[in-house]
Amino acid sequence: MTLSVVATPIGNLEDVTLRALRTLREADLVLAEDTRRTRTLLERHGIRARLRSLHAHNEAARIREVLAALAAGSRVALVSDAGTPLVSDPGERLVAAALAAGFAVEPVPGPSAVLAALTASGLPAVPFAFLGFLPRRKSERAARLAAWRDRPETLVLFESPRRAAATLAELARALGDRPACLARELTKLHEEVRRGSLADLAREIQGELRGEVTIVVGGAARGAVRTALRTSAADPAGAAPDLDGEIRRLLAAGEGSRAIARELAARCGLSRREVYARTLALRGRP
Repeated sequence: MTLSVVATPIGNLEDVTLRALRTLREADLVLAEDTRRTRTLLERHGIRARLRSLHAHNEAARIREVLAALAAGSRVALVSDAGTPLVSDPGERLVAAALAAGFAVEPVPGPSAVLAALTASGLPAVPFAFLGFLPRRKSERAARLAAWRDRPETLVLFESPRRAAATLAELARALGDRPACLARELTKLHEEVRRGSLADLAREIQGELRGEVTIVVGGAARGAVRTALRTSAADPAGAAPDLDGEIRRLLAAGEGSRAIARELAARCGLSRREVYARTLALRGRP
């Protein structure tokens, strides 16, 4: 049988899709991070389903039970508290185990705080990178942010309301005072979207917030990306492995050197000549 990975509303219960409702209605077993929250959704739409918890502390133990249910022909649906499962939520190990056991896994797409915040931020939506929650350890957080400091992508991350102000200030120190957006309680009654620089937002929200928080940060300025590329070209050992990795990915996909130069130059704010030269170097041509 099939394991359905079902996105559910991040706040407003009307945001559930017709397909999600049908999938949940037909499921023999619904796995939920918090069964109480999921039961509210199901009752709102008149769905009676057998609910079982699946969260960070019991996922490994629950896998065998779920695989047995799939083997017996049961229809199983996986949801999270809100939004799309596996996106900073449990379920990754279950999905991997189901695929390894030969079962089909189908996505039932729907609401996502990542995309909702990104599209409301006023910042470039392509390219973007989702960082999830930053590591708790200070050294790991610093390393993570340093890895993205010179990248052109718009960054999206989650944070708890208690740490939002401190994280905004930390982002300003680590990345520079870039344009940003703080989205809180998306799709809910008290939805709030604030836009400004990282430092300004950090000052504005002093004190504890309430609700789920998503932060969107503008990518690196063109000059920073250009500096990273030039450093990489001067040192092929790889001061900018992420750009090199993107070039290698496009080469592996069969793209020509000129097409790669055209795409990455537009995306990263670089000259075509620079990207073309780097592409030829990675292709192994003189």
